[in-house]
Amino acid sequence: MSDSQIGGAGSDAEIVQRGWEAVARGDWDTLIADYTEDMIFVMPGQNDVLKGPAAFRQALENLGTVLPPGFDITAIRQIGDNGEVVSILEWKSDKVPEGSQLAVLFKLRAGKVFEERWFIDTEQWKAAF
Repeated sequence: MSDSQIGGAGSDAEIVQRGWEAVARGDWDTLIADYTEDMIFVMPGQNDVLKGPAAFRQALENLGTVLPPGFDITAIRQIGDNGEVVSILEWKSDKVPEGSQLAVLFKLRAGKVFEERWFIDTEQWKAAF
């Protein structure tokens, strides 16, 4: 599904896009409003799982400590809708100046995210710190 086919107002892809826009502004209240009370967030490496909005909010407040120095998202594409959206992020950092990609899977029900899971080259991610 191309970017131009992601659906109308209120589509799951638009909810995910609204979340990325909130992250860019540092607007955690708007972001968390689109997550369920039983949400989980699976960090890069798939070992660290945050459960619930309070734990997720705490991680967001400390975002600078969990992202590589100079981390910058340079482009985002959304793929999918109807309960599952994948964001493909182009990113760079101080130690990865040529850039790379990662994918984030969002699972939604009733217009809210209940699972966010990051997929990334973990060796490259570790080396970026």
